[in-house]
Amino acid sequence: MPPDDEDPRSSPAATSAFGGVRLHVVTGKGGTGKTTVAAALALALASGGRRTLLAEVEGRQGIAQLFDVPPLPYEERKIAVAPGAGEVFALSVEPKAALLEYLELFYRLGRAGKVLERMGAIDFATTVAPGLRDVLLTGKVYEAARRRGPGGPTYDAIVLDAPPTGRIGRFLNVNEEVVGLAKVGPIRNQAGSIMTLLRSAQTAVHLVTVLEEMPVQETQDAVAELRAAGLPIGGVVVNMVRDPYLPARTLAGALAGRLDRDEVVTGLEAAGLGRRSGATSAARSARVGVLADGLLGEAAEHAARVRLEDEQRKELDVLERPTVELPALAGGIDLGALYDLAELLAEQGMA
Repeated sequence: MPPDDEDPRSSPAATSAFGGVRLHVVTGKGGTGKTTVAAALALALASGGRRTLLAEVEGRQGIAQLFDVPPLPYEERKIAVAPGAGEVFALSVEPKAALLEYLELFYRLGRAGKVLERMGAIDFATTVAPGLRDVLLTGKVYEAARRRGPGGPTYDAIVLDAPPTGRIGRFLNVNEEVVGLAKVGPIRNQAGSIMTLLRSAQTAVHLVTVLEEMPVQETQDAVAELRAAGLPIGGVVVNMVRDPYLPARTLAGALAGRLDRDEVVTGLEAAGLGRRSGATSAARSARVGVLADGLLGEAAEHAARVRLEDEQRKELDVLERPTVELPALAGGIDLGALYDLAELLAEQGMA
């Protein structure tokens, strides 16, 4: 369970690199842990007595699985308590429900919208009309961001678990296309308002990656696309980082093939490895030799991986964005792990 004795007045946003941001869009190549990072960020942003909305738009119910709650409906539901009595709400934005809501909001169709749904027109529109699906998804998030109550905004921050980097530019920029197509009317006005929010200082698009060539390349491509579209780029979250098993000097020796095999053999023999009851001295020596060669090979592979990861870090440095690192967790991701990751994100200035 999260700690509950923090002072609610201590706001992590005071030291955050994104203290003025209310809409945090999280994207990343598939397999980088994008949804996990979005969930942890929502917890971090809710710390200190704040309210955060965590929204997903891909229909995978990844948020429900992470927080071990029933599948999320098309309504905001409280799913977690953050340190300092904060609250995390979640929402799964479903295009068909969003279109019905949109038709009621702007055209007062009411029961007529239900008739259209029974006729299949709603499904047709959300699957065939170019870009309409993304307009509806971003529109629902926009509505939550601008909603206010008696004491101010309903949510102090919104975290959007967005589509992967391969289509994040089009997803966020689709309303710009609508503005160009619809010259007047509520659709045009709505699309224009959404683009104003997405391009403002209240929004940041964070990119999740791992230290591998393809995810890092996709991150670089996404940053270039977002910059070209005038969308605000936030931080880079390097996820699932593994610490080197060996000191730097040993890694260099392993990579160059200069580790002392005799020293490794001596160490294995001193540890009693390779012994087998009834085996001759020659057999024991041969067994230890095989173990030593295996260890030297693994050390070389490990050193090569560490070097590759260092090279990928340099590629990310070129982006000149705030970068944080989250560790690979041997036990997998459960609710306790999410709170641990949230704390690490806050400590590194993401919340």
